[in-house]
Amino acid sequence: MTATISQPTGPAHTRIYSYGAARGENSVPNDDLVGPIDSSDEWIRQRTGIITRTRAVADTTAIDLAADAAAEAIERSGVDPAEIDAVIVATISNPKQTPSVSAIVADRVGVNPAAAYDINAACAGFAYGVAQADALVRAGTARHVVVVGAEKLSDIVDPTDRSISFLLGDGAGAAVVGPSDTPGIGPTVWGSDGSKAGAVGMNHTLVEFRDGRSEWPTLRQEGQTVFRWAVWEMAKVAQQALDAAGITAADLAAFLPHQANMRIIDELAKKLGLPESVVIARDIATTGNTSAASVPLAAHRVLEEHPEVSGGLALQIGFGAGLVFGAQVVVLP
Repeated sequence: MTATISQPTGPAHTRIYSYGAARGENSVPNDDLVGPIDSSDEWIRQRTGIITRTRAVADTTAIDLAADAAAEAIERSGVDPAEIDAVIVATISNPKQTPSVSAIVADRVGVNPAAAYDINAACAGFAYGVAQADALVRAGTARHVVVVGAEKLSDIVDPTDRSISFLLGDGAGAAVVGPSDTPGIGPTVWGSDGSKAGAVGMNHTLVEFRDGRSEWPTLRQEGQTVFRWAVWEMAKVAQQALDAAGITAADLAAFLPHQANMRIIDELAKKLGLPESVVIARDIATTGNTSAASVPLAAHRVLEEHPEVSGGLALQIGFGAGLVFGAQVVVLP
């Protein structure tokens, strides 16, 4: 008779216990960037809603930002580090191809020997990480999971590029996910469209750079393509996430969209028909677009500035290079 493999089972529900945040040390106003792109403070504000963006000093890496954000999230969660079994870091700006940011972060925040891995889903990375943390805990594979979105995008910016350079900032946001008596993380609506891979991404490979065939690889985007996709397609994804959670826009306390562009945020809010009572995250105005860090940083700021939304429902959605997208409704800690 063949022996039966025993399989773990976990709790029926999960929730986000806490958030942590770390932003680049410097606040960089539009006027500091407009020369090389022949632009103006007024143009950037009108097109993007950005007044300043946070950027890290030369010696600070995405790993440093991730560790700081994770440490704050763990401290605020009240969870014993020994009870954390996995660390997931979403990033596109690991300074090395390997080792992972997550393994170093796990060591720095004292959760060894937790499982640790990075995911590259650009601006949807945090939503992807929350989906995986929810699944890991409910499967019984982990008791608690730290999910981090961390970026130092200033390392991969060309100051003369008009397509994306002035949008980007540096920072990290983190969350602790664990068991819950009631549902705290709704079904995730996620996916990709690789047919539009050229719309956002690096302009060269590291091999081309190594061989002297290109400049240092930097981020580029086709602005109009991305804007149209974000407004039209992501409004549908956001609505699907509400439907999957069995709620309506009127049930939300907060809306936490990827901080890509204030005009995109406003259009999504309009298409979803969000009532005036919903707090809309607008962290982009002073942080900039921080890719995978964008959604958790926005959540952290909303909870600090609007503590009344604590315990309420929030719709979070990330979307970007790939093209990839991910959205879910969560209960705010």
